[in-house]
Amino acid sequence: MEKSAEFLRLVLNSIEEHIAVIDVSGVICFVNQSWSSYGDQNQCLSNDNWTAINYLSICDQASLTGDEFGRQAGTGIRQVISGQAASYSLEYPCHSDEEHRWFMMYVSPFEFDNANYYVITHQDVTERKLAELAVEKLARLDGLTDIYNRRAFDEFLQKEWKLCSTLQQPISLALIDLDHFKQLNDCYGHLAGDDCLKQVAQLLKGLSDSPRRWCARYGGEEFALIMGNLDAVKARQVCEEFFEQIQHLNIPNIGSPIASFMTASIGLAEAWPTNKTSAIDLLNKADNLLYTAKEKGRNCIEVSRQSPNSEWKQLSVI
Repeated sequence: MEKSAEFLRLVLNSIEEHIAVIDVSGVICFVNQSWSSYGDQNQCLSNDNWTAINYLSICDQASLTGDEFGRQAGTGIRQVISGQAASYSLEYPCHSDEEHRWFMMYVSPFEFDNANYYVITHQDVTERKLAELAVEKLARLDGLTDIYNRRAFDEFLQKEWKLCSTLQQPISLALIDLDHFKQLNDCYGHLAGDDCLKQVAQLLKGLSDSPRRWCARYGGEEFALIMGNLDAVKARQVCEEFFEQIQHLNIPNIGSPIASFMTASIGLAEAWPTNKTSAIDLLNKADNLLYTAKEKGRNCIEVSRQSPNSEWKQLSVI
């Protein structure tokens, strides 16, 4: 075909994936139209035709700013160039102010005219990624109450504990048990019980309006509220607000010996994570406090505090 070069250029420019070719030093030799258009639309570093720009240098500059994906991309490309790897791929986020986006980068080598070159493609995988995240979220949700389940609670507690340990911040955990829930089920039926659980879950969801707060159904009629960077004094205010809101719901529970409406008992524990304590210690402390609240007659909050850098034995009830 006499016009094979032009034919190939048109083919490459018709492909939606962003394509670039670099040489052994990382200098860009060719980009297709999709690559150029994306660069123009997102104000990426480029000259008129992207050639002479060193792609590895761009990765290195991103790495210096703390971009872990930039570091990984640079390392992966160099492994292909050196022959340590036959190819390389990396999924990475590339979010804009308007939307969340993810791309998959592929790197593969080829030889032309006794010289080595490397094709880099970036494929938009946002639709697939959003679908995966939706499925993952569903796996973490409690089917009845539409808040996080016990599995998600365990993950978030560990995550928040590590973050508070790194930042030297307090973490508070409230375990909540609905008082005499069995009596509600017995008097009004399981559908009424389910509706009660849903309403309580929505209250907790409303109180979890911070990125550092997580609410979950802990099991049965028990719920949990994780509060990162919140000490027991402020966390108690959150729990007291929950107390007021559940009273306003006025869910009938005529079988309860302590009130004619649904009430709750709460065990609230504060911790300052150290290498001598763990998230399990915090969980056990909150569970013990919940047990104490029940023993004292229910419909109350039992709270403990821990001073920074103190041992657990120095906890005091407030």
